[in-house]
Amino acid sequence: MTQIPVIIDTDPGIDDAVALVIALSHPRLVVQLITTVSGNVDVVQTTNNALKLVEFMGKKVAVAKGCARPLLIEPEDASDIHGETGMAGYAFPGQQSKVVDAHAVEAMRRVLEQSDEPVVILAIAALTNIALLFSLYPEVKSKVAKIVMMGGTLSRGNTTSAAEFNTYVDPHAAQMVFQSGVPLVMVGLDVTSTAVLTPKEMAQIKTFGEVGEMCYALFQHYRGGSLKTGLKMHDVCAVAYLVSPDLFRTQDTFVEVALEGPAAGVTVADLKMAYHSVTNCAVCLEIDVPLFQNWLVEHLALAGEKQYV
Repeated sequence: MTQIPVIIDTDPGIDDAVALVIALSHPRLVVQLITTVSGNVDVVQTTNNALKLVEFMGKKVAVAKGCARPLLIEPEDASDIHGETGMAGYAFPGQQSKVVDAHAVEAMRRVLEQSDEPVVILAIAALTNIALLFSLYPEVKSKVAKIVMMGGTLSRGNTTSAAEFNTYVDPHAAQMVFQSGVPLVMVGLDVTSTAVLTPKEMAQIKTFGEVGEMCYALFQHYRGGSLKTGLKMHDVCAVAYLVSPDLFRTQDTFVEVALEGPAAGVTVADLKMAYHSVTNCAVCLEIDVPLFQNWLVEHLALAGEKQYV
């Protein structure tokens, strides 16, 4: 079984929490670092949430706090979706571990420079930290195997009529990453909005020990969908793509990000390649929803049994 070294850049967040549980417990993923950024809630809360999840899973993975605001615009959060703390609903044990003594950008640089093989960056938040990393240390790009990002959309948005949250809250960072030349996979709303957990799967997950109880408790406070019709597992889809890409149909194309006005944060794809001669991104167009739901239940079951720990 080929293992994949990973840096996870995140802003937990309820669907982030489920994504982290699976990533931290998956036998193919070697999580070398978790970095945090403002997004779903402020960076202090996202960092505390990441530390809680690492401790909850019994892992020794370094957590580094990153950017508290976007590059150029005023910060916005999604506390209306994830709650004021980002992970309300479950009483985590008292937090013991602390963040590493380095900014997320510096921590990522160190991991990349010291790695003997290219590392995948799993980006399930605004791309601020990664844009700064590539701007300050462009030499580390060669150590990044690819970026698998949850963000963007080719259709309707979830923050404005056409913009997805992660690209909307820092469009300049997103554009810098799309222009970086690093291989990029965009797992956007075109697939994540259909990848829902129905009450059937949620009832199964509730039975998976402490992991299932924690996830189920968070679901009760998640307004990313409906407890009756299905909760949207946006960030989990990025983990699913990384380890099970056959669940998705993708297309290589060229994507850029609008930066100003009503279209700010919109990801524009040249699907017919009418204006560009090279591609810069593989965009996920479809996901096999029933297979994804089975995949998610299976992986949370195994995480709950500690078979992956």
